[in-house]
Amino acid sequence: MSLSVSKNHFFLIFGVLTFIILWNIRLPGLSSAGQQCLALTLMTVIFWAGKVAHMGFVSILLLASFAILKLEDPSKIFSLWTTPTAYLVIGAYLLSSVVSSSGLGERIAYNFTLKFISSFKSLIISCYLLQIILGLLIPHPWPKSFLILSVMALIIKNSNLNKRDASVIGLSIFASSIPAGMVFLTSDSLLNGMALSFYKGRLGWLEWFYYMGVPALAATGLTYLVQSLLFPSNISLEVDREAITSKLKNMGPMTSKEKKALMWIIVAILLWMTDSIHGIHIGWITLVVVSLMSFPVIGDLLNGESWKVVPLDIILFLSATIAIGVVGGSTGMNQWLADTFLPSHIPDNIFMLTAIITGCSLFLHMFMGSVSTVLGVVVPAFLGYVSKTDINPIFVIFLVYTSVTFHYILPFHQITMFIGMGDKSGMYTEKDVLRMGLGLTIALFILTICIQVPWWKITGLI
Repeated sequence: MSLSVSKNHFFLIFGVLTFIILWNIRLPGLSSAGQQCLALTLMTVIFWAGKVAHMGFVSILLLASFAILKLEDPSKIFSLWTTPTAYLVIGAYLLSSVVSSSGLGERIAYNFTLKFISSFKSLIISCYLLQIILGLLIPHPWPKSFLILSVMALIIKNSNLNKRDASVIGLSIFASSIPAGMVFLTSDSLLNGMALSFYKGRLGWLEWFYYMGVPALAATGLTYLVQSLLFPSNISLEVDREAITSKLKNMGPMTSKEKKALMWIIVAILLWMTDSIHGIHIGWITLVVVSLMSFPVIGDLLNGESWKVVPLDIILFLSATIAIGVVGGSTGMNQWLADTFLPSHIPDNIFMLTAIITGCSLFLHMFMGSVSTVLGVVVPAFLGYVSKTDINPIFVIFLVYTSVTFHYILPFHQITMFIGMGDKSGMYTEKDVLRMGLGLTIALFILTICIQVPWWKITGLI
């Protein structure tokens, strides 16, 4: 029996036993429906963490179970599909595919390299800057990272860098994508959209940047600082500009597809930035833009085959994590978790409250692993915790979101770091991720206490 099968079987048994125990024991203060929700939720989290089955199928099982047990109305269980968040994710993947397939992203990256990279240090910094800049064009960290990696691979090949120095470049690409994804609402449409889905009010593209821009840029800077301290490299690098120029020359002048892609990207960005003026959610904007990209004459950038890039499994996973919060709220599970495991008295000191929320979020993330799962469980619990105070709910959402997004120790804690690991991707190892993650855990508390809370006080969020 292989190790992977044994692991699957262990988590399957562990999840089922957890479900049986929680279903049958009496938990004081928790309703029968809340107990059923808790049993299903923890079993699902264990299945997700242990990869018992593909996350899409595990998510379907949870959603169907909620509906069969009538823990909530199906329209609320599947509420994600009635909001623009789901369609923002769909549109974002289609938009990303256009930027990549048209060659526009590659052209931008090559031109940026020629103008700004002259040394190894500037190359590392450029990886961070490209992640931020491309966040306006590609609303998902994975295609951004692999696009940058394809450009940097050319430099690595022509500069004869050894594997260790090359891995530092790969690490910078994928590590920088995490904080850079927090800068703009559309930089990481999946996680950012999910975070906002817990907020009952309205927060526009510019408002997100107003509140999260400075903390996210600071997080990006702290990530660079941690990497520089833990992975120092003083090698001399000569960029083979002729090779890059040759690549650009082979691409020729901008094609009609690139021009159309650029035109629609500019339209999308302008509409995203002005959503507070025209009142149209960025999810609907993104859908309209990608739809028009498929039309003849004005588009010809998307077709029937383009739908293959849309990850239904990820959307179902997102739907399940949001359903946990919705059903947990209506059955009383969220409030029970807050009353049972959080201090009975909410600290008056905002810094103390910040430390509690951050610490609890990190603790659960260590065991649950998935950022989305932790958001789905922790955010509703903390929203219930502060519901009787005048604390702004978006403060709680942003704090949990930052804590679990910025934090990782092992690769499975942050899927972006996981996909970049190995010789065929970023060339860094699990030990590199561990080393980087430990440094970033310290940096996280500096970020939350010294930067986020003061900035949110200045901006009036708290």
